[in-house]
Amino acid sequence: MKLNTLKSIGFLLNLSSYISPQLAAKMAIKLFSSPQKGKLKDIDGPFLKSATHEKLFYKNSSIMTYHWEGNKETVLLVHGWESNAARWEKLIYLLKSLDYNIIALDAPAHGKSGSKVFNAILYSEFINVVAKKFHADIVIGHSVGGMASIFFQHKYQLPSLKKIVLLGAPSNFVGVFDRYSKMMGYNKRIIEAMNQEVLKKFKYLPEYFSTAKFSKEIKSKGLVIHDKKDRIIPFSDALDYAKYYSNAILVKTKGYGHRLKSDEVHNHIIEFLNS
Repeated sequence: MKLNTLKSIGFLLNLSSYISPQLAAKMAIKLFSSPQKGKLKDIDGPFLKSATHEKLFYKNSSIMTYHWEGNKETVLLVHGWESNAARWEKLIYLLKSLDYNIIALDAPAHGKSGSKVFNAILYSEFINVVAKKFHADIVIGHSVGGMASIFFQHKYQLPSLKKIVLLGAPSNFVGVFDRYSKMMGYNKRIIEAMNQEVLKKFKYLPEYFSTAKFSKEIKSKGLVIHDKKDRIIPFSDALDYAKYYSNAILVKTKGYGHRLKSDEVHNHIIEFLNS
């Protein structure tokens, strides 16, 4: 949606918050959890058809997985918001040339996976199902996919997982919520009610969900790559990981933005995988 449209929606929800802040908050969270993009396009078809497709399940939600077989370690690729497994095409070709065993998945409400809503906690459960099924040795997560990967490993501590790569990943949920609220122009009534909705649904307030702090308890070796000019997730989030994720290396880039699609980034990843 265009920014003007989002601001208009925010204005209407602000008005409704004076009647029922709880209802306004529920509508705001529903909007926050409903991706407008991320379904597969025709251009993605030929590449993804080169993989073996397998549908897994978390509760009643389907998880679409894509498998390119190789003889080396198993790499699980976890895309971000309003994307899908096809975003990894160039990296997958590179990993295939090096004979890695490659798995990619579509997030909840993205690609060919099920669920009508998306959030990083649900995504972490999808990742857990896939990582256990394929015995992942390495996880590479972009943006909120990186956040969900940390949620997953913090909760489940999968023994096979030796390395985690975070690409432009948010370090905390408060920042994500705050940027969304500012973009929409929400008032304090909605923001406070949204916090209470998070508490009701996930048993904790947003401050609890700090992936940077969670990373303190992760033994897997980490590589954090973040662009200093990232306009979506600020570079300060990478510094949070540098502070708490003691077993991780921070690589700063400049000029690749949030997408981080470049040969330089891929070279950093391969060097880390080979280390």
